[in-house]
Amino acid sequence: MLAIGGDLSPDWLLAAYRRGIFPWYSDDQPILWWSPSPRCVVFPDQFRIGRSLRKVLRRGTFEVTFDRAFERVIEACRAVRADAEGTWITDEMRDAYLEMHRRGHAHSVEVWREGRLVGGLYGLALGRIFFGESMFHRETDASKVAFVHLVRQLELWGCPLIDCQVGNPHLTSLGAVEVTREDFEGLLEAGVRQPPFPQPWRLSWSHETAAKT
Repeated sequence: MLAIGGDLSPDWLLAAYRRGIFPWYSDDQPILWWSPSPRCVVFPDQFRIGRSLRKVLRRGTFEVTFDRAFERVIEACRAVRADAEGTWITDEMRDAYLEMHRRGHAHSVEVWREGRLVGGLYGLALGRIFFGESMFHRETDASKVAFVHLVRQLELWGCPLIDCQVGNPHLTSLGAVEVTREDFEGLLEAGVRQPPFPQPWRLSWSHETAAKT
């Protein structure tokens, strides 16, 4: 933890993310700002898909979109999970990232099945770096399908790094690794200086193409 206080205005958030700092706190706490070491990241050009997930992609069970239902995704991500006492995505955090989405900085990936939202994720983009915030699933493998399509699209756009913040077994299963603070800050500084990703976000990868990589 680096700091306490401040606000979640777009200017403050953008300044923080450019330095690898993000907010993470609960309703009963002030705003807490973090920059963990080591840092959990995914390198899109090194990303590989496991055999079982390739089978899921080939079946074409899910439809994947970008930025179609950002508010529904963040609400699903902040829903209290069975193994948790609360959520770190407070009302204040939700409102802040909704504003970031309206300004074109925050993006979502949605996974649908028969018209139902069954999984997804959201995060922020600065330059050619994507900062993942949270993901959810209501059906098995739905969040993994969202992540695969995100990684492949970002790779196509020349993204060198996806920041996953803090590691966990789920992220590790998706190819995340840990890097030192020094390495992360060097990659971050170079990445945020690059031209931003194309707007609006449009998906170029099909299930079949993603399954082959």
